[in-house]
Amino acid sequence: MLVCLVAQTVRAAELKKQTATAFDRYIAASEARMQAELRNGPFLYIDGLPEERRREAYAQLRDGQILVEQLHAKVEGNPIKVPGGLIHDWIGVIFIPHVSLAQTVAVAQDYDNYKVIYKPDVSRSRLVQRNGDNFKVFLQFYKKSLVTVVLNADYDIRYERLGPDRMVSHSYSTRIVELKDAGQADERELPVDGGHGYLWRLDSYWRLEEKDGGVYVQLESIGLSRGVPAIFAWLVNPLLQSIPRGSLTGLLGATRRYLAEHGQSAYNQSSSG
Repeated sequence: MLVCLVAQTVRAAELKKQTATAFDRYIAASEARMQAELRNGPFLYIDGLPEERRREAYAQLRDGQILVEQLHAKVEGNPIKVPGGLIHDWIGVIFIPHVSLAQTVAVAQDYDNYKVIYKPDVSRSRLVQRNGDNFKVFLQFYKKSLVTVVLNADYDIRYERLGPDRMVSHSYSTRIVELKDAGQADERELPVDGGHGYLWRLDSYWRLEEKDGGVYVQLESIGLSRGVPAIFAWLVNPLLQSIPRGSLTGLLGATRRYLAEHGQSAYNQSSSG
C-alpha cells in the first residue's frame, strides 16, 4: 500500500474548475463567519469557549502552550464538498509576553526576513511592493515529507487596525507553482494549477491583540490540495491533515521565538524606517 501511495503522490494532478469553485465557496463561507466575529465577537476564537474552558485556555497560553483546532465551514448547516480536492482549515493561538502590538506588527511585516524567521519552511522571501497597509509578497516554501516539495507563491496582503490594541491581516495566494528540480541548474516552474497538487491555494487570516502584558497572535490558515483516491483515504487523510496542523504550530512557534529574541530591535528598525 505504501508503494502504491508513493506512486499516487508523484503523478501529476490538475486543478479542476469545480474544485477551485468549491474552494472559493468555502472561503466565502469562512470570511462571512469572520466578518460576523469582527463585528460582534469573539475576536479570538478562545473567547467564544464556555467560561471554564476559556479560563483554562488563557492559562495554557500564558504557560507557553500553542492551542490549535481544526475548523469545518458550512453553508446553511451543510458541509461544503470539494470534489477532487482537500480543504485544510486550521486555527491556532499563542501568547507572546513582554512585547507590544507595534513590535509584533513590525516582525509580521518584515517579509524580506521571512526566510530567516521561518526557515526551513520558507527558503526565500521578498517584499515586492508596499502601498500603505497593502503588500505584495513573494515566498518560496520548502517541505520534506514523503517527497521534497518546493513551491513559489505570490501573495496579496492587507492589514487593518481595529482600535489601539487590535490588528488583523488577510493574506491571499494569487499564484502558487511547484518547482521541478529545485536547486539544480535546470530548475523550472511547472504550470500554474498543475504539478502534483500538493498545494493549490493557501489563504491566511491573522488577528493580533495586545493585553495581559503581551500580544495574543491568532492565525487561521485555509489551504487546498489534491484529493486522495478513496482506497487510500482512510490511511492518507489523517496524515495529510496532520501536516498543515504541524506547519501552523511551527509557524506560530517561530513567530514567538523570533519576537522573544529580536522584537525590540525589529521595532526600533521599523520606527527608524
